[in-house]
Amino acid sequence: MLNEYAVVVATKDLSKEIKRGCVGTIVMVYDNPSLAYEVEFFNDNGDAIELLTVEPDDISLKSN
Repeated sequence: MLNEYAVVVATKDLSKEIKRGCVGTIVMVYDNPSLAYEVEFFNDNGDAIELLTVEPDDISLKSN
């Protein structure tokens, strides 16, 4: 399980704007009815481009 404020990467295309490799920050962790994350994704300039609720398989922890 990942924590709030963790920096993550999309593991697949999630929307028209959010493609595999897009970086985001977890802003909320849901555990009911199942584990999910609210993630704010950013473009290369650091501007927020979309807020999505994703499942654990949709993201991975960004490595340094």
